Amino acid sequence: MALDEAAFRAHLNMTDDDGDEIDAAVLPQFLAAAIAHTERILGFKLDDETELPDGAPADLEQAVLMLGAHWYRRRELSISGTIIAEVPFGTAQILGEYRRYTFG
Repeated sequence: MALDEAAFRAHLNMTDDDGDEIDAAVLPQFLAAAIAHTERILGFKLDDETELPDGAPADLEQAVLMLGAHWYRRRELSISGTIIAEVPFGTAQILGEYRRYTFG
């Protein structure tokens, strides 16, 4: 799968007949932000052939889509009643498995 707007729209269950031009206009922004955030956490780019010789694995791409969808659907702080929700657990768990840690 390629991390592009079509994949992001499919992940969000958006169809062409949704007709919401404003939301469609912000999708690339949320996807780009999710990719950039993921790459900062990992310490390498998703297209880095040294780190990922076979390309980004499906679970890393899924983490990006989950994060982008989370930000898209909750554009402000994620508060439900009196509980503040963090980034979805699955995203943090997947990224932690691939992250490059450096010290000193």
